Amino acid sequence: MIKRIQFIHDKNHIHRDIKPDNFMMGINNSLDSLYLIDFGLAKKFRSGTKKQHISMKTNKSITGTARYCSVNTHKGYEQSRRDDLESIGYVLIYFIRGVLPWQGLKCRTDGDRYKKIFEKKLTTSEEELCKGLPGIFI
Repeated sequence: MIKRIQFIHDKNHIHRDIKPDNFMMGINNSLDSLYLIDFGLAKKFRSGTKKQHISMKTNKSITGTARYCSVNTHKGYEQSRRDDLESIGYVLIYFIRGVLPWQGLKCRTDGDRYKKIFEKKLTTSEEELCKGLPGIFI
């Protein structure tokens, strides 16, 4: 997963919707290949020639899937490579545990759900999130 997103980042783009549904395993002769799909929310984060990074912006709405998006995305910060990597971390923990602490929160609206997910991410320590997992996860 990290190699796939590194390839995208090396091409000056961020994915912005890292989630289990957007990774596919190959078939037939490509059984050992992992594919990253769905670039509908991808964005260029720097120019290809001068490698000039896009400007930092705030008050942005969530782009991507709230369950897997980074804390900084919830805060409304312009997304960057770090956000794709944080999302991969959440996906890996989800694959191991089958659930994340902020799943299944009861809410009336999407806005309320995003707020509760954000609050739960803020109040869940890395140690709690990664309890029982290899130390590298923290």
